[in-house]
Amino acid sequence: MKNKLISVIVNIALCLVITATLLVGFAGSGTAPVSSDGENLYYSSPSPKGVSLMFNVYESAENVYKILDILDEYGAKATFFIGGCWADDNVDCLREIDRRGHEVGSHGYFHREHDKLSYAKNVEEISVSIKLLEGVLGKKVSLFAPPSGAFGDETLNACAYLGLDAIMWSRDTIDWRDDDVALITRRATENLQNGEFILMHPKDVTVKALPGILNSVRQSGYPAVTVSYNLGE
Repeated sequence: MKNKLISVIVNIALCLVITATLLVGFAGSGTAPVSSDGENLYYSSPSPKGVSLMFNVYESAENVYKILDILDEYGAKATFFIGGCWADDNVDCLREIDRRGHEVGSHGYFHREHDKLSYAKNVEEISVSIKLLEGVLGKKVSLFAPPSGAFGDETLNACAYLGLDAIMWSRDTIDWRDDDVALITRRATENLQNGEFILMHPKDVTVKALPGILNSVRQSGYPAVTVSYNLGE
């Protein structure tokens, strides 16, 4: 009953956001009211405080829970970029990520290719996901990771308008494609540098590789921290 009530409230909020977004797009004729010049785009931390493990989530709550347990075991913190349509169906898992002290960012709502969206559509897609996450967690969300790493100037301008940092990665484990624990671990940790952002997903191979990745991170001497902490925010 409680989840149903939350869903109703969130859906009302989303409708209001979409309406407001369309009005913004109409008033601005599709032109962004701000120009970010890429100042809100990060591939790594310019003032490093550790390395950041990032999980883009549109699937497998079961593996998310396993990842949370492994992170707890190693005393590591991470940032989870959550797809809105997944969050809508996995509210309890989303809350558990937050409860365990990890960071939640937006990964859009429907996993769209943001480089192909207009400014107004970028604002709409990102806003809807942000409002959902903030409505469930009761706290501000300040990061957006574009699905598939696809973004353009209109995406960055939309993020700037919404007060968000756009986050990419310095290392992609490509765990969504390759089912090889040793390969995933090597991609995540070989010649690791302070301030790096390491991209992963809640795949079976990632769950298997994560202990080895965290061991390597620990041996590097760099703490595993959230993206916002790494950025000094």
